[in-house]
Amino acid sequence: MTEYKCFSCNKEIKDQYIKKKVRCIYCGAKIIFKARTTPTKVKAR
Repeated sequence: MTEYKCFSCNKEIKDQYIKKKVRCIYCGAKIIFKARTTPTKVKAR
């Protein structure tokens, strides 16, 4: 199960709501992202 979060209010949104609309069900924002479970490290060249 994938975890999505709202960029504005930072609340968790279940993936069943994302399939219907791409809006936060709490505040109505259009920007939603997948929260990473582990940090990703990037090496500079």
